[in-house]
Amino acid sequence: MEKLLKIGYIGAGANTVKHHIPKIQSQDGVEAYAVSNRSIDSSKRVAEKFGINKIYSNWKELLNDDEIDAVCIGTWPYMHSTLTIESLKAGKHVLVEARMAMNSKEAKEMEKFSKQNPQLVTQVVPAPHTLPYDLTIIDWINNEMGDLLFLDMRINSGEFPEFNSEIHWRNNRDLSGNNIMHMGIWYEAAMRWLGPASSVNTSAQVVVKRMKEGPDLREISIPDHLEIIGSMTVGGKYHFTHSNVLGGAPIADVWIYGTKGTLHFYDNQLSSEASSDNSFAMEIEVTKPQQKMKWEKLNINSNNVGSWRVEEEFVNAIRGKEDITHTSFKDGVKYMEFTDAVRMSWENTREVTLPLH
Repeated sequence: MEKLLKIGYIGAGANTVKHHIPKIQSQDGVEAYAVSNRSIDSSKRVAEKFGINKIYSNWKELLNDDEIDAVCIGTWPYMHSTLTIESLKAGKHVLVEARMAMNSKEAKEMEKFSKQNPQLVTQVVPAPHTLPYDLTIIDWINNEMGDLLFLDMRINSGEFPEFNSEIHWRNNRDLSGNNIMHMGIWYEAAMRWLGPASSVNTSAQVVVKRMKEGPDLREISIPDHLEIIGSMTVGGKYHFTHSNVLGGAPIADVWIYGTKGTLHFYDNQLSSEASSDNSFAMEIEVTKPQQKMKWEKLNINSNNVGSWRVEEEFVNAIRGKEDITHTSFKDGVKYMEFTDAVRMSWENTREVTLPLH
């Protein structure tokens, strides 16, 4: 009989409550053992909802509990590095919410401590939006694309600027660091398909320059419109648009241009293709030179449909049944380096090469 795994939760935000706690609990031989949220009252509410017996007033007390085998960190990014490193020092396996950290310096420290403790499993919650489609896209890239010419990715909220909005933690650099909108999520997906970028040139805007924070207004320094161009390590160029202020813009519109074919990947809420938790409803169409600009829907083979397996993969990795694929600390460092390069390029109006040194 397998050893009972006892999980402690530090921070119980929306994703932790919706996904991590119930999906870890649903596996055999796993117990949601303890929680430490932002307040005792919020910890009690989570504990009552999921039948968690132990409540701690702070994360340090939770990490001092020798009964706990693994920790799920569901705080905002400003605490990810500290909590991950202290959890590893305490001998706990770590599942940390995305984005990995505030910046690549913190991410590299996390990776360093992970390497120093190879007996402990570490995992970053992956970018979920493209999980059902990734294997199909990768298969097309490997067999149909030829050489990459250009990756064009445009990701938007579709909303107009909201000048009287309340500040969200994602707009607060003290809590979110260098992370910008949905950029890191989609760059992580692009890395799965084509590998990392090798250079970054950025133009950015802060359209909504102030947001309400209680009775006050707070200055905003995280862009709400972003344009990035550069080169891919595999060869070819890319262009990324990320925006929260282009009213009516498509939510997701991705083009992969190769020497032997072109793939178009776009959101379609009426799509009949398979979807997964936190993923988008998407369509894929392709064309080749001989098709003379006629597009053909690329159907997803049922064997290639990916899904949200975060919690299952984490538990299985602890038990030695599989390795972490979505997402390793190594890949997390890569997308945090890209995130830092975007800020460096914007603020210094220059090209930044990757990886950072």
